[in-house]
Amino acid sequence: MNHLVIGGVRSGKSAHGQMLAQNLADTESKEVVYLATAQALDKGMQNRIEAHQNNRPKEWLLVEESFDLASVLLAPENQNKVILIECMTLWLTNLICLEDELAFDQHKSAFIGAIHTTKAKLVCITSEVGAGIMPMNSMARRFGDEAGLLNQELARLSEQVELVCAGLPLKLK
Repeated sequence: MNHLVIGGVRSGKSAHGQMLAQNLADTESKEVVYLATAQALDKGMQNRIEAHQNNRPKEWLLVEESFDLASVLLAPENQNKVILIECMTLWLTNLICLEDELAFDQHKSAFIGAIHTTKAKLVCITSEVGAGIMPMNSMARRFGDEAGLLNQELARLSEQVELVCAGLPLKLK
């Protein structure tokens, strides 16, 4: 995997990730696939999705997939492209809300395996959730734990990791 961009809500991580994806595409003459994991389950999320749609280049290809990211990474038509995944923590939320441990483990394992197999260039955007207080309910604690573990694994597999705060990227790796 090439790049991991991590940051808090409204940190500027999406804009930075988009810039990285566009730079990779321009450098290597590749198309960009925007892999959207969000589900528009309420008006607030619909508004966020619309804002992201308006802020990315119109020529980028869009794939909406809330669960099976591995199939997108491994699709033959995506092997010579840059894939920007927005966002890993929303994907985790989707999986946790399935309340199916077997499906959770299968999707997560398949995704990590696909990172090792794909020939696409990847830019993953994720949220930093471990800097706050310990949540009171078990689902929120599980989410924080799973996000932290996934972020560590993605950072380990990435050539470049940047933390974005107040719109400013800080190179971690």
